Amino acid sequence: MIPAPRAARHPLSSGRVPRTAGALTITAALILTGCGSVADAAPESTPRPTVTTAPSVTASPTPTATIAPLPLGVAPARVTLPAIGLDEPLIDLGIAADGSMEVPSDYDDVGWFTGGGRPGGHGPLVIAGHVDSPTGVAVFMRLRDLVPGDAVEITDAAGTVHSYVVTETADYPKSAFPTAQVFGAVPHDELRLITCGGVYDRGADSYVDNRVVYAVRADA
Repeated sequence: MIPAPRAARHPLSSGRVPRTAGALTITAALILTGCGSVADAAPESTPRPTVTTAPSVTASPTPTATIAPLPLGVAPARVTLPAIGLDEPLIDLGIAADGSMEVPSDYDDVGWFTGGGRPGGHGPLVIAGHVDSPTGVAVFMRLRDLVPGDAVEITDAAGTVHSYVVTETADYPKSAFPTAQVFGAVPHDELRLITCGGVYDRGADSYVDNRVVYAVRADA
């Protein structure tokens, strides 16, 4: 099981970065103090006071900053890892009943998390697959052989190929999986490849770790 991406569900499911635009409006008030009437009639020769009204002041509108929305990208359709000879179609993965990210039901399938990023948009795009099966190796067995500098290619649903390069690989205990770091929203087009790793715990019928491969756009 891959720990739940709860920390990133909100910013990622929308595929948008919230925009907040604020404007400060300053209103000026002009207070005019008038003189009272003169008691008893003043001599006619005495000129009457003239009251001059100050011109009205019109406040200039305060410009409001406009923030352009980040691109959403296109759904991925295929992942290619030349260094380990992998070229597989991608299936959709959502949220399981227990709140964790779904994993492929078939050990030979590779899936992408639909609540995350998409190629050509802002990431991270999260892709997962099994390391082995009850009968032997599974599709992501050789994910552990990827090293920084290796190429990753994602073909989207429109047929465009997006090129990435591996920057880091890491193993994390499932009990201390860095959910925010792996699933958290980022303003760039990034990629995460996830599978199981570490020692196999026969009692728990599970590996104790998750292996995560980080990649960024090759043209970044």
